[in-house]
Amino acid sequence: MTHSELVADQRRRADRARQVADVLRRQVLAGVYDDGPLPAEPALVAEFGTTRNTVRAALDLLRAEGLVDRCPGVGTTVVSRKHHHGLDRLLGLAEVFDGLGTVRNEVRTLTVTRPPAAVRDHLRLGPDDDVVYVERLRHLDGVPLSLDLTYLVPDLGSALLERDLAGSDIFGLLEEVAGQRLGHADLTVEAVSADAHSAAVLGTPRHAALLMVERLTHLEDGRPVDFEFIRFRGDRLTLRGTTRRDPLEA
Repeated sequence: MTHSELVADQRRRADRARQVADVLRRQVLAGVYDDGPLPAEPALVAEFGTTRNTVRAALDLLRAEGLVDRCPGVGTTVVSRKHHHGLDRLLGLAEVFDGLGTVRNEVRTLTVTRPPAAVRDHLRLGPDDDVVYVERLRHLDGVPLSLDLTYLVPDLGSALLERDLAGSDIFGLLEEVAGQRLGHADLTVEAVSADAHSAAVLGTPRHAALLMVERLTHLEDGRPVDFEFIRFRGDRLTLRGTTRRDPLEA
Protein backbone atom coordinates (compact mmCIF):
# COMPACT_ATOMS: atom_id res chain seq x y z
CA MET A 1 0.00 0.00 0.00
CA THR A 2 1.40 3.37 -1.00
CA HIS A 3 1.67 6.28 1.46
CA SER A 4 -1.26 8.10 -0.13
CA GLU A 5 -3.39 4.95 0.01
CA LEU A 6 -2.46 4.47 3.68
CA VAL A 7 -3.44 8.06 4.51
CA ALA A 8 -6.74 7.66 2.64
CA ASP A 9 -7.47 4.41 4.53
CA GLN A 10 -6.74 6.07 7.88
CA ARG A 11 -9.01 8.96 6.98
CA ARG A 12 -11.85 6.60 6.05
CA ARG A 13 -11.51 4.73 9.35
CA ALA A 14 -11.46 7.98 11.32
CA ASP A 15 -14.55 9.22 9.44
CA ARG A 16 -16.36 5.97 10.14
CA ALA A 17 -15.45 6.11 13.84
CA ARG A 18 -16.93 9.60 14.08
CA GLN A 19 -20.12 8.39 12.40
CA VAL A 20 -20.47 5.59 14.94
CA ALA A 21 -19.64 7.92 17.83
CA ASP A 22 -22.28 10.43 16.70
CA VAL A 23 -25.05 7.82 16.85
CA LEU A 24 -23.88 6.39 20.17
CA ARG A 25 -23.54 9.89 21.66
CA ARG A 26 -27.15 10.67 20.81
CA GLN A 27 -28.27 7.43 22.44
CA VAL A 28 -26.23 8.17 25.55
CA LEU A 29 -27.68 11.69 25.81
CA ALA A 30 -31.20 10.35 25.29
CA GLY A 31 -30.79 8.01 28.29
CA VAL A 32 -30.95 4.78 26.29
CA TYR A 33 -28.19 3.18 28.37
CA ASP A 34 -28.99 4.57 31.82
CA ASP A 35 -29.95 1.17 33.20
CA GLY A 36 -26.81 -0.65 32.14
CA PRO A 37 -23.69 -0.68 29.98
CA LEU A 38 -23.56 -0.02 26.27
CA PRO A 39 -23.81 -3.11 24.04
CA ALA A 40 -20.67 -5.21 23.88
CA GLU A 41 -18.20 -4.56 21.07
CA PRO A 42 -19.32 -7.57 18.94
CA ALA A 43 -22.92 -6.33 19.08
CA LEU A 44 -21.86 -2.83 18.04
CA VAL A 45 -19.75 -4.26 15.20
CA ALA A 46 -22.83 -6.09 13.92
CA GLU A 47 -25.17 -3.11 14.43
CA PHE A 48 -23.00 -0.65 12.53
CA GLY A 49 -21.59 -3.11 10.01
CA THR A 50 -18.03 -2.07 10.73
CA THR A 51 -14.83 -3.38 12.31
CA ARG A 52 -13.91 -3.86 15.94
CA ASN A 53 -11.14 -1.26 15.63
CA THR A 54 -13.63 1.31 14.38
CA VAL A 55 -15.99 0.62 17.27
CA ARG A 56 -13.14 0.92 19.75
CA ALA A 57 -12.07 4.23 18.18
CA ALA A 58 -15.66 5.52 18.45
CA LEU A 59 -15.87 4.52 22.13
CA ASP A 60 -12.51 6.19 22.75
CA LEU A 61 -13.96 9.43 21.34
CA LEU A 62 -16.87 9.24 23.79
CA ARG A 63 -14.52 8.48 26.65
CA ALA A 64 -12.39 11.52 25.75
CA GLU A 65 -15.56 13.64 25.95
CA GLY A 66 -16.20 12.34 29.48
CA LEU A 67 -19.47 10.61 28.59
CA VAL A 68 -18.44 6.98 29.11
CA ASP A 69 -15.83 4.87 30.86
CA ARG A 70 -14.42 1.58 29.67
CA CYS A 71 -13.48 -1.07 32.24
CA PRO A 72 -12.18 -4.59 31.49
CA GLY A 73 -14.74 -7.19 32.54
CA VAL A 74 -17.45 -4.54 32.95
CA GLY A 75 -17.76 -2.99 29.50
CA THR A 76 -18.55 0.57 28.50
CA THR A 77 -20.76 2.46 30.95
CA VAL A 78 -22.23 5.95 31.04
CA VAL A 79 -20.47 8.15 33.61
CA SER A 80 -21.87 11.58 32.78
CA ARG A 81 -25.14 12.79 31.32
CA LYS A 82 -25.74 16.11 29.66
CA HIS A 83 -28.79 18.18 30.47
CA HIS A 84 -30.98 19.62 27.74
CA HIS A 85 -31.63 23.35 27.48
CA GLY A 86 -34.24 24.23 24.87
CA LEU A 87 -33.91 27.23 22.58
CA ASP A 88 -37.61 27.34 21.69
CA ARG A 89 -38.71 29.30 24.76
CA LEU A 90 -37.28 32.17 26.78
CA LEU A 91 -36.73 30.65 30.22
CA GLY A 92 -34.44 31.18 33.19
CA LEU A 93 -32.22 28.28 34.27
CA ALA A 94 -34.36 27.44 37.31
CA GLU A 95 -37.42 27.36 35.06
CA VAL A 96 -35.66 25.06 32.59
CA PHE A 97 -34.78 22.53 35.30
CA ASP A 98 -37.89 22.89 37.45
CA GLY A 99 -38.57 19.41 38.82
CA LEU A 100 -35.45 18.00 37.15
CA GLY A 101 -32.70 19.33 39.41
CA THR A 102 -31.76 21.98 41.95
CA VAL A 103 -30.28 25.23 40.65
CA ARG A 104 -28.13 27.31 43.02
CA ASN A 105 -26.64 30.71 42.16
CA GLU A 106 -23.35 31.92 43.60
CA VAL A 107 -23.28 35.71 43.18
CA ARG A 108 -19.62 36.55 42.60
CA THR A 109 -20.04 40.22 41.64
CA LEU A 110 -22.92 42.69 41.99
CA THR A 111 -22.11 46.31 41.25
CA VAL A 112 -23.07 49.49 39.42
CA THR A 113 -20.55 50.35 36.72
CA ARG A 114 -20.01 52.32 33.52
CA PRO A 115 -20.52 49.87 30.62
CA PRO A 116 -18.35 49.40 27.53
CA ALA A 117 -19.68 51.12 24.42
CA ALA A 118 -20.84 47.84 22.87
CA VAL A 119 -22.96 47.00 25.93
CA ARG A 120 -24.34 50.53 26.06
CA ASP A 121 -25.34 50.33 22.40
CA HIS A 122 -27.08 46.98 22.81
CA LEU A 123 -29.11 48.27 25.75
CA ARG A 124 -29.81 51.63 24.01
CA LEU A 125 -28.31 53.66 26.84
CA GLY A 126 -26.89 57.15 26.83
CA PRO A 127 -23.16 57.90 27.14
CA ASP A 128 -23.49 58.80 30.84
CA ASP A 129 -25.71 55.86 31.85
CA ASP A 130 -24.44 53.19 34.22
CA VAL A 131 -25.52 49.55 34.28
CA VAL A 132 -25.94 46.98 37.01
CA TYR A 133 -23.40 44.22 36.45
CA VAL A 134 -23.98 40.73 37.89
CA GLU A 135 -21.59 37.78 37.69
CA ARG A 136 -23.02 34.46 38.85
CA LEU A 137 -21.69 30.93 38.98
CA ARG A 138 -24.67 28.66 38.54
CA HIS A 139 -24.75 25.12 39.91
CA LEU A 140 -27.07 22.27 38.96
CA ASP A 141 -27.36 19.61 41.66
CA GLY A 142 -24.14 20.88 43.21
CA VAL A 143 -22.05 20.79 40.02
CA PRO A 144 -20.97 24.03 38.28
CA LEU A 145 -22.95 24.45 35.07
CA SER A 146 -22.49 28.01 33.83
CA LEU A 147 -20.73 31.31 34.43
CA ASP A 148 -23.13 34.19 33.67
CA LEU A 149 -21.97 37.78 33.08
CA THR A 150 -25.06 40.01 32.99
CA TYR A 151 -25.56 43.73 32.25
CA LEU A 152 -28.91 45.25 33.28
CA VAL A 153 -30.43 48.62 32.42
CA PRO A 154 -30.05 50.99 35.39
CA ASP A 155 -33.69 51.60 36.35
CA LEU A 156 -34.61 47.93 36.51
CA GLY A 157 -31.20 46.66 37.57
CA SER A 158 -31.01 48.98 40.57
CA ALA A 159 -34.29 47.53 41.83
CA LEU A 160 -32.62 44.09 41.83
CA LEU A 161 -29.72 45.13 44.06
CA GLU A 162 -31.67 44.21 47.19
CA ARG A 163 -33.42 41.19 45.72
CA ASP A 164 -32.53 37.52 46.22
CA LEU A 165 -30.27 36.94 43.23
CA ALA A 166 -28.80 33.83 44.85
CA GLY A 167 -32.14 32.05 44.99
CA SER A 168 -34.01 33.48 42.02
CA ASP A 169 -33.76 33.74 38.25
CA ILE A 170 -33.11 37.27 37.02
CA PHE A 171 -35.84 36.86 34.40
CA GLY A 172 -38.59 36.50 37.00
CA LEU A 173 -37.27 39.42 39.03
CA LEU A 174 -37.11 41.65 35.95
CA GLU A 175 -40.75 40.92 35.17
CA GLU A 176 -41.72 41.79 38.75
CA VAL A 177 -40.02 45.18 38.79
CA ALA A 178 -40.92 46.05 35.18
CA GLY A 179 -44.58 45.18 35.63
CA GLN A 180 -44.64 43.34 32.32
CA ARG A 181 -43.45 40.06 30.84
CA LEU A 182 -40.28 39.52 28.91
CA GLY A 183 -40.93 39.25 25.20
CA HIS A 184 -38.06 37.84 23.18
CA ALA A 185 -34.30 37.47 23.07
CA ASP A 186 -31.71 37.66 20.33
CA LEU A 187 -28.96 35.13 20.86
CA THR A 188 -25.77 33.78 19.39
CA VAL A 189 -24.18 30.45 20.30
CA GLU A 190 -20.57 29.55 19.63
CA ALA A 191 -17.92 27.19 20.95
CA VAL A 192 -15.02 28.68 22.91
CA SER A 193 -12.12 27.25 24.87
CA ALA A 194 -12.04 27.67 28.62
CA ASP A 195 -9.52 30.31 29.66
CA ALA A 196 -7.65 29.81 32.94
CA HIS A 197 -10.17 31.81 35.01
CA SER A 198 -13.28 30.20 33.50
CA ALA A 199 -11.76 26.72 33.82
CA ALA A 200 -10.97 27.26 37.51
CA VAL A 201 -14.43 28.62 38.29
CA LEU A 202 -16.34 25.99 36.30
CA GLY A 203 -14.14 23.09 37.39
CA THR A 204 -13.07 22.08 33.87
CA PRO A 205 -9.65 21.55 32.32
CA ARG A 206 -8.12 24.61 30.71
CA HIS A 207 -9.05 24.81 27.02
CA ALA A 208 -12.06 22.52 27.57
CA ALA A 209 -14.96 23.18 25.20
CA LEU A 210 -17.53 25.67 26.49
CA LEU A 211 -20.78 26.78 24.89
CA MET A 212 -20.82 30.57 24.82
CA VAL A 213 -24.27 32.14 24.58
CA GLU A 214 -24.57 35.87 23.94
CA ARG A 215 -28.16 36.90 24.70
CA LEU A 216 -29.98 40.24 24.50
CA THR A 217 -33.36 40.02 26.19
CA HIS A 218 -36.24 42.42 25.56
CA LEU A 219 -39.41 43.24 27.47
CA GLU A 220 -42.76 42.55 25.85
CA ASP A 221 -42.84 46.15 24.62
CA GLY A 222 -39.54 45.59 22.77
CA ARG A 223 -37.19 47.44 25.12
CA PRO A 224 -33.81 45.69 25.63
CA VAL A 225 -33.11 45.28 29.36
CA ASP A 226 -30.68 42.38 29.86
CA PHE A 227 -27.47 41.74 27.92
CA GLU A 228 -25.41 38.73 28.97
CA PHE A 229 -22.58 36.40 28.14
CA ILE A 230 -23.10 32.85 29.43
CA ARG A 231 -20.41 30.18 29.42
CA PHE A 232 -21.93 26.70 29.74
CA ARG A 233 -19.86 23.62 30.42
CA GLY A 234 -19.88 21.68 27.16
CA ASP A 235 -19.73 18.37 29.03
CA ARG A 236 -22.86 19.17 31.07
CA LEU A 237 -25.29 20.81 28.68
CA THR A 238 -26.84 20.32 25.26
CA LEU A 239 -28.71 23.14 23.54
CA ARG A 240 -31.77 21.91 21.67
CA GLY A 241 -34.42 23.49 19.51
CA THR A 242 -36.91 23.00 16.71
CA THR A 243 -36.62 24.92 13.46
CA ARG A 244 -39.06 25.19 10.60
CA ARG A 245 -38.44 25.89 6.95
CA ASP A 246 -40.63 28.79 5.87
CA PRO A 247 -41.39 29.46 2.20
CA LEU A 248 -38.63 31.42 0.52
CA GLU A 249 -39.48 34.98 -0.40
CA ALA A 250 -39.93 35.61 -4.10
